[in-house]
Amino acid sequence: MSPHPWLAFLALCRRDLHVFLRVEPLDFIAQALLSPVFMLLVFGRILPAVGAADASYADDLLPGVLAITLVLTALQGAATPLISELAVTRDLDDRLLSPIPVWSVAVQKLFVASVRGSVAAIAVLPAAALILPGGIEAAAIAPAELVMVTACGALIGAVLGLVMGTVVPAHRITLVFATVLTPLMFSGATFVSYSALDAIPWFQAVALANPVTYVSEAVRAATTNGPHLGTGYILLGLSASIAIFGAWGLHGFQRRAVG
Repeated sequence: MSPHPWLAFLALCRRDLHVFLRVEPLDFIAQALLSPVFMLLVFGRILPAVGAADASYADDLLPGVLAITLVLTALQGAATPLISELAVTRDLDDRLLSPIPVWSVAVQKLFVASVRGSVAAIAVLPAAALILPGGIEAAAIAPAELVMVTACGALIGAVLGLVMGTVVPAHRITLVFATVLTPLMFSGATFVSYSALDAIPWFQAVALANPVTYVSEAVRAATTNGPHLGTGYILLGLSASIAIFGAWGLHGFQRRAVG
């Protein structure tokens, strides 16, 4: 008798999470935390200490670093193994033999990548408390909102990774990471709030087209009392990003998996 589809789905998730937590913890820490820790150290502590940045800059910096960590960790967690499994190892063939629909294999990939992104972002918080001169303003954090924002931000990174994993050829992935991840990171209202870009309208327009902007502003709204995009715009941006890139990624996965 074939196992229930949900049991097969959970078994695939459990296998990937086991590899993530037991086999690759050091690799994960190096990949996900090294960059945000150095951003916090250089931009949040060293530059204010030498007078090159205002002491309050950390209030704008931390939400952006959390957003970058969420999105990029989940993106790479979805794209990198998927490209390998589709083009090199063909491990995906075994998963497709599971008694679950093809699209649910992609959903399982999204779930595991989202967990990776969420864990990385959560791990940044204690590092920020130690590194930033003023620590973290705990009173300004809205826990329920932060949990929701973390889930949405990680999912956006995962669906972006699903798109890249199904569209980009394996031999082009290094080039695409270099040309896509840098603009995502620097034009997503990460190092300054979106409202601070009023003086540069053209760059503000570019930021609106970047899904990371809505994650950054959502994290900013959940962790600080500073200015941010209106809640309605944030929700619209998050929802549209998940819907558009999710549909694109699922379609691409279905096409590559059965093609």
